[in-house]
Amino acid sequence: MSDTRSPAQIEADIISRRAQLAVVLDEIGVRVHPKTMIGDAKAKVASTVDRTAGRAFVAVNRSVSDVKAQFVAEDGSPRLERVIPAALVVVVGAVALLTLSSGSSGSSRSSRRSSWRKGR
Repeated sequence: MSDTRSPAQIEADIISRRAQLAVVLDEIGVRVHPKTMIGDAKAKVASTVDRTAGRAFVAVNRSVSDVKAQFVAEDGSPRLERVIPAALVVVVGAVALLTLSSGSSGSSRSSRRSSWRKGR
């Protein structure tokens, strides 16, 4: 294969290729610079967090809407046949929790006192 270009054309091609290569090397240098890499990583994490938070918001919003639909009619009035039993369950649960927590703390205090006296 014979090259029919003149030495001036070859030199011009070399200068052009050097300029193209310099641009490519500059781009590579910017891409692999630590600040650029850190910025890209931060942007990727922020995007992932935003996407995850958005999905979580949609899921929570859907759950809240489903629960609300159980206790509120379409016209906005409360469904008493469901609200009253749920309120009673909450009240009974709270009373039971308070009763259990106050009973267990008193018995643990007396057992600590008796074990302290035995140690004397």
